[in-house]
Amino acid sequence: MRRWIEQLEQFAIEVILEGRGGKRAAVFRWFLHALSFIYRGIVQLRLWLYRNRFMRERTLGCMVISIGNLTVGGTGKTPVVEKFARSLQAGGRRVAILSRGYKSKKLPFLKGIWHSVTNREPYKPRIVSDGRSILLDSRMAGDEPYMLAVNLKDVIVLVDKNRVASGRYAIEEMGCDTLLLDDGMQFLKLKHRLEIVLVDRQAPFGNEQLLPRGTLREPAGNLRRASYIFITKSNAEGNEELIKRIRTYNRTAEIIECSHQPQYLEHVITGERLPLEWLRGKHVGALSAIAAPKSFEDGIKRLGAKIELSRHFADHHRFTDREITGFLKRCGNRALDAVITTEKDYVRLPRVTAPEVPIYFLRVEILILSGAESWQSCVDRICKRQAMMAPEKFFA
Repeated sequence: MRRWIEQLEQFAIEVILEGRGGKRAAVFRWFLHALSFIYRGIVQLRLWLYRNRFMRERTLGCMVISIGNLTVGGTGKTPVVEKFARSLQAGGRRVAILSRGYKSKKLPFLKGIWHSVTNREPYKPRIVSDGRSILLDSRMAGDEPYMLAVNLKDVIVLVDKNRVASGRYAIEEMGCDTLLLDDGMQFLKLKHRLEIVLVDRQAPFGNEQLLPRGTLREPAGNLRRASYIFITKSNAEGNEELIKRIRTYNRTAEIIECSHQPQYLEHVITGERLPLEWLRGKHVGALSAIAAPKSFEDGIKRLGAKIELSRHFADHHRFTDREITGFLKRCGNRALDAVITTEKDYVRLPRVTAPEVPIYFLRVEILILSGAESWQSCVDRICKRQAMMAPEKFFA
């Protein structure tokens, strides 16, 4: 069933991005285009209802920062969330990251209903990390929350679709004073003090059309809600035209240009780290299940490696033993030097005890290219606010 759903998703993506031709794809695109008008109306109506107080957002009495985007996937959000959490924690804030746990394992439908009816325990979200220990694996947490939990010490990571409830739990039970909403732009039930919006330089507004015909979650004009705009995957060429267009939607937001900077390679079994220079001249295989595999592979090529084989899967795909061993065997038959994957994919790999070809993931962090003063001002603005009083029972 899962494989069938992934194949259907992949087919829809290829249709949306004009990767499929023929009459069937053309009819499907027309159908999706019609649905986009309905979707636009629903999105704008929902915003209007919140703006005019027919629907009420909740406030939890602490700093709430949303980090999200207008498009579906591929903006490089997780490293930005990590950078924010690390900087705020270093600045003295008690930080919790609230995620919905996209594609994490759920209870079977009937079992979930029975559990909700019979469970009399106090509410508790899925705690991926309590700031000291990792309490869930990537299957139960979701790949991105798990990756954040592994990389961030002293930062709470919680998973629940109801981020009002999980935010309240973080404050009352774990003493947090700062909440980061991972992928939170469209989560309007909780009031955002700051709206951080990411725009991918390579495809800033997707294919310029709304879901389900396109990749935009909201019309581009809704960028006006942003307090800070991060242009991700930037380079030395600059983004003058893109900034000019952004300013037609939002004249006041601070704009920060950043790149996803590779740091090192790490062996998925031994943890051995290699410098990036090791890739120069190497013949490698590329393995990924992310929204923008081309961006990942282009990065490997820029580091001097030659990609001889590549395998793409649907975003967030959970690899099977057969898929990995099959790809490793192909790479071994070609006598490749290594298989390179992303850090997000690494957390979804099955355990491989004796791979025919060594597997490394590429560690990537955010580098601010321009707008460093705005970035520091943003962090200072948050950290200098007086922290709310922590509940007494947290210190009991």
